[in-house]
Amino acid sequence: MTLSLDHVRKVVNGQPHIYDLSLTVKPGSFNVLLGLTLAGKTSTMRLMAGLDKPTSGRVVVNDRDVTGVPVQKRNVAMVYQQFINYPAMTVFDNIASPLKIARISKTEIRERVHHEAERLHIEHLLDRLPGELSGGQQQRVAMARALVRDVELLLMDEPLVNLDYKLREELREEMSEIFRERDSIVVYATTDPMEALTLGGNTAVLDRGRLVQYGATPEVYHRPDSIPVTQVFSDPPMNILDGDISDDGLTFGGGERFQPPDHFRDLPHGRYRIGIRPSHVKVNPQTDVDLPIEGNVDVAEVTGSETFIHMRRGNSEWVVQDDGVHEYHLGDKLTVYVDPAHLFAFGDDDSLVASPGARSAHAA
Repeated sequence: MTLSLDHVRKVVNGQPHIYDLSLTVKPGSFNVLLGLTLAGKTSTMRLMAGLDKPTSGRVVVNDRDVTGVPVQKRNVAMVYQQFINYPAMTVFDNIASPLKIARISKTEIRERVHHEAERLHIEHLLDRLPGELSGGQQQRVAMARALVRDVELLLMDEPLVNLDYKLREELREEMSEIFRERDSIVVYATTDPMEALTLGGNTAVLDRGRLVQYGATPEVYHRPDSIPVTQVFSDPPMNILDGDISDDGLTFGGGERFQPPDHFRDLPHGRYRIGIRPSHVKVNPQTDVDLPIEGNVDVAEVTGSETFIHMRRGNSEWVVQDDGVHEYHLGDKLTVYVDPAHLFAFGDDDSLVASPGARSAHAA
């Protein structure tokens, strides 16, 4: 099965939810829809499933226009954020419910339910009711019910968002192996860049109803096409600063000039927007070529085992991701260090012109 969205648009009460989106996902592929809240992930999934019809454009499956075909007539399953299980039915009957509707034989139902339950480590829970299960176990039941149908298209709308950290990590690790064994197209929506990187496959980055990049997940992360991609595929978002390249060198964020990194050497002189991920800004120098940047602390946020330092340098605002728990105060002077090998450069139209590990887009 190949699924294509062909210039689809979705307008609700005069408000555009999806703008002229074209995307093709191939058989057996794992695809992440990555975007902030209200980016259009759920709207896109509903169009894929046939739960909604686009305002314009087409949904095409294997070269057949299925735009008006309802979800009941498509071979599709969907897993939601909430644990949607039938409370009065056992785990076995919850998982078996779509097979019973399809009038599959009892013997095959039993085999398929036990197979999916074993893969999701809930075979010992088959006689229990959903109310007797933990949140993670209930989500496994919902996933098993979707997987047992052996559908061509499996849609997962932030299925782990309501689980605690440990359960999310467990299921993430297991899902890659589970999906690797199937021929289905899997589309998985998330707001979490690290989740996209962990799951791999392909990533489609959505920004306010627009598809801004699609490709192999590592490629999209390492070579974002534009600044909007960097604001979605980085947590916290990539620092973007005004910069300038001249005979005297490179400056960004105001202040002293530095020698441009090798991957900037082919860029024409002029103004650029320079990007650096917060995780690549260090409080202590890591290499002999690190660039020292001075600024003042606005606020420091401690998140688990990391401290996010918001600092200001002239008119530029930075976020520094520092390992460990540290205390900073408003107005503190702070020198941070940037390895120039990690710098990105974007042009006037916000498109990428140079990235780490690659020559600039202007190179011959």
